[in-house]
Amino acid sequence: MTHKAEGAAQSDVSPRKADVVGLALLSTIILAMTAWIGGLVWALMAFLNWLVS
Repeated sequence: MTHKAEGAAQSDVSPRKADVVGLALLSTIILAMTAWIGGLVWALMAFLNWLVS
């Protein structure tokens, strides 16, 4: 790739847009992990409830 073509190819994605996409990905991962941990806590409480009763 020449320098002009490389510069034209990289100018399509602005740094701010990349930050927004990264932030959206990070928030999706945080939401999924929160749901996963909540499910584990719920399963543990259900198991302990079944064990005690």
